[in-house]
Formats: sequence, structure tokens, C-alpha cells
Amino acid sequence: MSRLVVVSGSGRGLGFSIAERLAVGGDHVVLAEKSPQLAESAQDTLRSRGLSATAIITDISDASSVSALATAVERLGGAHALVNNAALADGVGGDAFWELDDDFFQRVMTVNAFGTWLMSKHFYPQLAVKSGSSIVNIASDAALYGSPRLVHYVGSKGAVLSMTRTMARDAGPAGVRINAVAPGLTRVEATERVPADRFQLYQDRRVLAREQTPDDVAGVVQFLISDSAAFITGQNIVVDGGFVMGQ
Repeated sequence: MSRLVVVSGSGRGLGFSIAERLAVGGDHVVLAEKSPQLAESAQDTLRSRGLSATAIITDISDASSVSALATAVERLGGAHALVNNAALADGVGGDAFWELDDDFFQRVMTVNAFGTWLMSKHFYPQLAVKSGSSIVNIASDAALYGSPRLVHYVGSKGAVLSMTRTMARDAGPAGVRINAVAPGLTRVEATERVPADRFQLYQDRRVLAREQTPDDVAGVVQFLISDSAAFITGQNIVVDGGFVMGQ
């Protein structure tokens, strides 16, 4: 049976790969994307392949925008699953924590942590009335490793990991499962400005000696929203080829 799955930040990169994987599997994907150009392009690409996709322009850090998205999805029949992928990953390998600009730190926390909570809050009423519904929050292994010169991003993704556990406890009585996935460093558009030495660090320390692909993450997300994961909630799955372990 086809499900309706909302994927935020799905106009390109990891988010698009997740949406594509789900659409190929038969789901109707709602592409919640801030950029109108990326949203239209992603929608057209999927539809040209006969896949089911609807793009809706959304700023996950703006309550009115998220509310409008939730209303539009409700009209489509309501969400069966939500993938909180949208995030800011700027400044990787840049400033130490005492050098960061105040507004920049706050902006990253607002989008990555507050935005994840805001989307979950607005979609919970739809998910609570669906059987087998779930939320997957995209975190990062950087929050487990403690990546240097990245305290704003690490802090925001650490918040996502912690929120996932509490949200899972809150939503459990309604049968809504909430899990997190923590990817490693992946070559996508959002990481184009990541310094070469950061990619080299991952390459040198991974147990599995190859570059990580977006599809590595997409497959885990697909599993977590499936019935095969019906008794999994409040968990974080690290997908980084063994870069971090035992965290």
C-alpha cells in the first residue's frame, strides 16, 4: 500500500536521494524544500520517471510555513511518515567555538534543532491517527565524534539525537515511532565547501574503505519507516562505515 511520506530538504543531495528511494519503493513523497527552483526540479525529475511526488515550498524554521505545509499534506490524505532531513551544514572546519559569530550560531541551531522539533510538532497529529507511522530525524556522526571547529553544527545535531529519545517516549503511547540516523561525511552539494582534509580524515579512519554515498543512508531511512522496523523506536543508527563506534 502506498504511503505518503514528507521529506524535508529534499530538493537535492541526501534529501533527494531519500525521497527518490522512497518513491521508487512506491511511496508518494512530499518534497518539502525551501528553494523553489530545487523543489520544481526534484519534482519534475521524479515525475518524469513515473514516480509519485509533490513539491511544496517550505522553510522549516518558520512556524507559519510549516503549518501551511502540514495543512497541504492533510488535504492530500495525511502523512504516514516524516523524514526531518533539512539542515544547515555551513562552516565545517572553520572557526573554533570562541570565534563563531553569534547570529550564525543561532541560525544553525534554529534550522537544525528548532526546525526538526517544529516539523515534528505540526505533523504529529496526522501521524498519531495512522497505523505504523514514524518520524526519522537525520542527525550526524559529527555529534558523536565531536568534530573540531564545528560546535554550532555539532551542537544542533547533538540536540536532534537527544530530542529523538524524548520524542519517542512522548509519542510511544500513540504508536508513533521516532528514530534518528547519523550519517558520516558524504559527498553531496551541501558538503562541497567542506575542506579536503576533513574528507581525508574520514577516508583514513573508516573501517569500510570507500566513500559514503547518499544511498547508504536512504536505505536505512527506508527500513526505519517500514513495517520491518515496527518495534524500533528511540534509537540512533550510525551510518558512516565505522568511522565512530561505541557511542
